[in-house]
Amino acid sequence: MKTMKGPGLFLAQFVGAEPPFDSFEGLTRWAAECGYAGVQVPTVESCLMDLDKAATSTGYCDDLKGRAAEAGVEITELSAHLQGQLVAVHPAYDIAFDGFADPSVHGDPKARQAWAVDQVKKTIDAAANLGLTKIAAFSGALAWPFVYPWPQRPAGLIDAAFDELAARWLPIFDHAEERGVDVCFELHPGEDLHDGITYEMFLDKVKQHSRARLLYDPSHFVLQAMDYLDFIDIYAERISMFHVKDAEFRPNGRQGVYGGYQGWVDRAGRFRSPGDGQVDFGAVFSKLAAIDFDGWAVVEWECALKHPEDGAREGAAFTRDHIIRVTDRAFDDFAGTDTDDATNRKLLGLEG
Repeated sequence: MKTMKGPGLFLAQFVGAEPPFDSFEGLTRWAAECGYAGVQVPTVESCLMDLDKAATSTGYCDDLKGRAAEAGVEITELSAHLQGQLVAVHPAYDIAFDGFADPSVHGDPKARQAWAVDQVKKTIDAAANLGLTKIAAFSGALAWPFVYPWPQRPAGLIDAAFDELAARWLPIFDHAEERGVDVCFELHPGEDLHDGITYEMFLDKVKQHSRARLLYDPSHFVLQAMDYLDFIDIYAERISMFHVKDAEFRPNGRQGVYGGYQGWVDRAGRFRSPGDGQVDFGAVFSKLAAIDFDGWAVVEWECALKHPEDGAREGAAFTRDHIIRVTDRAFDDFAGTDTDDATNRKLLGLEG
């Protein structure tokens, strides 16, 4: 068995306009002071890294790694969540999602998509130049407005949406294959890939491409009333990344999974800081250890109640305490005896 690495911190939720949250040096030093050993870096944030340089210059990447090491952390993975979101956008969300893209492509869905694909490929290149083997991403969505089957979905609608989604991602996967980098999808409401079934549908369309892998985040499954532990057993061979994020689902007589258009505090399902929600992280870490997951345990802080700086500091200790240093021997080895085939046959009553 293998021991996972950590704790790591996803920096996306902590980028801000004031020090230490406005620069790579400031955020990495702050993360180390909070108790983190690694940071997951969103490539859409230009204050953290120059993606164009990282995609083309190993020297720039070596410098970035050195700056991280000087701060006391290492770069765990790169994230292209927001750029992945823009690989496929239904027109209903064009205005809402324009804010994720460079201003030069606002109001031009085709240009925005081309920009997003280029960004994801550059993130793959940057990861390879940093010596990393995986990136995180969202899948984007064409079918999400039709997630509930009313009005009735026309025959073939979802199939057509997944055909198109696969066509957009296959060239990215092929590029990832050339660079030796996995694309790990965070299954998330709002994405066409939001649960196990939709992930399987997508895999069928991309011919089970080996680079189409998973970022496991149990919080999104809690909010969908899914069995997040069974998910690990089902998709063990595809899980390559892990977000330590908590959630709680408290349905009542007024609302359930859909949330009644309420804000996060008042929703039946809401995200919480690690340890404050309903995820059984003891069981999660045990199952991941049992499947030999040796990647990073990365805290993604999202909470409707707690201050982010408190959540980050508590999350580092929480994750460190849950990482299982796996054993190199069986607990009952002391009671073992030397055997051979002849002895085994005697024990089974097969001799004499």
